[in-house]
Amino acid sequence: MNLFQEAQKYIVGGVNSPVRAFKSVGGEPPFIEKGKGAYIYDTKGRKYLDFIQSWGPLIFGHCDKEIENAIIKAVKKGTSFGAPTKVEIDLAKEVLELFPHLDLIRFVSSGTEATMSAIRLARGVSGKDDIIKFEGCYHGHSDSLLVSAGSGAATFGTPSSPGVPGDFTKHTLLAKYNDIESVKKCFQNGDVGCVIIEPIAGNMSLVPAKADFLGELREICNHYGAILIFDEVMSGFRASLRGSFDIYGIEADIVTFGKVIGGGMPVGAFAGKKEIMEKLSPIGPVYQAGTLSGNPVAMSAGLAQIKKLKENPEIYKILEKKAKNLMQGFAKISEENRIEFNYNVMGSMFGFFFNSKNPKNFDEVNESDTKRYALFHNKMLKNGFYFAPSAYETGFICTPMNDEDIQNTIKTYKQIAKEI
Repeated sequence: MNLFQEAQKYIVGGVNSPVRAFKSVGGEPPFIEKGKGAYIYDTKGRKYLDFIQSWGPLIFGHCDKEIENAIIKAVKKGTSFGAPTKVEIDLAKEVLELFPHLDLIRFVSSGTEATMSAIRLARGVSGKDDIIKFEGCYHGHSDSLLVSAGSGAATFGTPSSPGVPGDFTKHTLLAKYNDIESVKKCFQNGDVGCVIIEPIAGNMSLVPAKADFLGELREICNHYGAILIFDEVMSGFRASLRGSFDIYGIEADIVTFGKVIGGGMPVGAFAGKKEIMEKLSPIGPVYQAGTLSGNPVAMSAGLAQIKKLKENPEIYKILEKKAKNLMQGFAKISEENRIEFNYNVMGSMFGFFFNSKNPKNFDEVNESDTKRYALFHNKMLKNGFYFAPSAYETGFICTPMNDEDIQNTIKTYKQIAKEI
């Protein structure tokens, strides 16, 4: 019996997060034993160049010495206290120092918790129940966000998962990404208290928002008195040192963070303007709590990583160049083999589509050839290259990846392109 079969005897589906089961790409997932730098190694001793990097947080790759040392040092003092620690203050200072429009932060333990709490706060501040989210943007698995589009882009949401009561999603309106008219219809159809969006969408592969779209979204929220939430759990400190802010310059009222600010440990956070954040308990009426929030081990890992990023801001240009080289190589080979292919790169993030167009929303992403992606994934994995086991996920470059790694990836794609 292999490990995946054994896991299915004790763990639901054999995994603790659905995408890991490889259902959308076929085959069985390798069980990972260790990682080092740009590579991971499975229990059978096979080595893979890792383009997932724990879904984003490992900018410096696996087992970075400074981050590893920070974790070990923290663990030796204790793993959890359920009480305040100085390292929480230190990390808060480092994060907020980069964002002039964010005054206060609250740490939590996951991205889902961050977005869920940010929405509750926004509703509490605005006094309105309805929220707008965008098709193709994923903000975690909380009930009010697990919605499908129903009959159109500006309809009230219907649950997309059993176990979510319709009453929980009736206040969630859906708009189309990069389509400001659909946003306007939502405001006309409901009493909207907040809008949540990934300004750089990383859950339909990689689809950046248009600058004018985000600008108009900011203006509409101002007009209606709605709180604008930027979900940067994935793009924060990944697309650039300051996430979407360096790219668009748009000031959201609340920004959610995750992944990177934990240096690979379980962390999330939401930050915002003082007048909004002070509505949060213990000084305001909006309740939110968590025993493991601000966990000293996670805070220490995040602090080490953020400090390294702030000391070496030039790495974003280096990582972006590597990502572009990879995607340009794939694009050239795809053209030579008459494979429809488009891509996006934002800093250390990349996403590609087996699609004749470069999608600007979820409908267009769904026109991509997911069967071809499954073939691509399977063949690249067999050759030692670990890409996301879903056509709807973003890829990541880490600093230990060198030009030889990128060129080897391109060469392998050239070898398999004729077969997909």
